[in-house]
Amino acid sequence: MKTAISFVFVLLSAWLVAGCFSDKEEIQFNDERSPEPTNSATVTPLPQTPRLEKDDLLKVEVAAYGYLLQRHFWDAGEYSAIFLQADDAEVEAVRHAFPYHNPPIKAVYHAELRPGRTPVDRDTGKPAMILSVDALEPEGDTVEAIGRWFAGDAVTGYYTFSLKKVDGTWRIENVK
Repeated sequence: MKTAISFVFVLLSAWLVAGCFSDKEEIQFNDERSPEPTNSATVTPLPQTPRLEKDDLLKVEVAAYGYLLQRHFWDAGEYSAIFLQADDAEVEAVRHAFPYHNPPIKAVYHAELRPGRTPVDRDTGKPAMILSVDALEPEGDTVEAIGRWFAGDAVTGYYTFSLKKVDGTWRIENVK
């Protein structure tokens, strides 16, 4: 038994040593830097995507929110608030445009959100609805925006707006 164990030990040692001395390719390391381009004109800059100015973005989003707020998704009376997924300036602009809106317009941070369920107004504990608007990149004097509403998985949807700038204001030309 002792000779069998020593035989296996000798065999394993020989096998390991043979593996270390096999003819393998050496790994070549290159510590030289790649040459830098000498002509800066050969580097093509990325195309600039047009973006809306902050003031124009606010006007586009307020126009889309105005359309959504006139749709009356909440006429059944079950919603205690309409939350806007927007910054405070946008929420104030929409509140100013719709000062007596019922249910009241609030910023989304007043909502209690639960995945797939109807949002709840933290102030009243009752169901609420969330509206959001995302403006895309403009194409000339027109821009597309997507207006969404959400009050749980069963009450959700969106409209796609085409807006055109006329005399400094953004007007909805088409809604799908």
